[in-house]
Amino acid sequence: MAFFTRPRYTWRLRSRTLPLGRRTVLMGILNVTPDSFSDGNQFFSPHAAIDYALRMLDEGADLIDIGGESTRPGAAPLGPAEEQERILPIVGAILRLRRDAILSVDTYHSSTAERAAQTGAEIINDVSGLIWDPAMGKVLARERVGSILMHTRGAPRGWSSLPPLPHADIIPMIVAGLSHSLSLAKAAGVDRSTIVLDPGFGFGKTGDENFTLLAHYMELHQFGLPFLAGVSRKRFLTTHLRSNDDWSREQATTAANTAAILAGAHILRVHDVPAARAAATVADSILSLAQPETEDAHPSGIRKIFSPQG
Repeated sequence: MAFFTRPRYTWRLRSRTLPLGRRTVLMGILNVTPDSFSDGNQFFSPHAAIDYALRMLDEGADLIDIGGESTRPGAAPLGPAEEQERILPIVGAILRLRRDAILSVDTYHSSTAERAAQTGAEIINDVSGLIWDPAMGKVLARERVGSILMHTRGAPRGWSSLPPLPHADIIPMIVAGLSHSLSLAKAAGVDRSTIVLDPGFGFGKTGDENFTLLAHYMELHQFGLPFLAGVSRKRFLTTHLRSNDDWSREQATTAANTAAILAGAHILRVHDVPAARAAATVADSILSLAQPETEDAHPSGIRKIFSPQG
């Protein structure tokens, strides 16, 4: 049985580079919000948020993605000032405790992105793919951070009223949307080597539309860029399950994470780091048989980034 050969890239961040493709990179989710769909209010206090970030690093997370605004269906927008009050102290505190930690900030506000980069964030994760704030591209280019550009269909408040998509239209829609985001990035002067793409599971796609996306995930590699998959605990995973309890959703997440890696995902955005690391270890072992190890051409300091955080 043949498996997909995952392309390898070097992702340029603000102050370092990361090799992508040799093994799956795990991005731990830290929602500093009172209302996120899965873990809202659990880490809203700074003390709880910092402790949880350190725990995820100890459990094997390579990156931590910090978000201050919920993007669950129906969520109301949050102003950048309040968003910054939530996340910037967390970014600074984590970096004081773990100087080598690689932090991402989940925001579509250019002013938050700028301040986060200046506080030490290496990556900006824009769920709108540069659409919702026209100034974002210039900030990414000026601050020279790593960038994640996601495809989103519509906005959270309107997702419940979106008409269903014919399954044949899903991948072309995502390709068109990501192409538009890349054109905006190019026009703003964003270095292509800083970009990772995310097709946006659950972001304006419902139910089986997400399974269609996962089934055709390999087709997205036509961009010649690395990809992130964020399927963790998404509602669509329980569409065909008998139970929608937490245990069932976690098991479904592991299955979807494994499928995404075998389809070529370079990064997983996850809630449960140990479970994701186990899935990635198995899937990476499978991929390594299709893509034998070669001499590592990346800078010698890269392996240090992936060493257990202590």
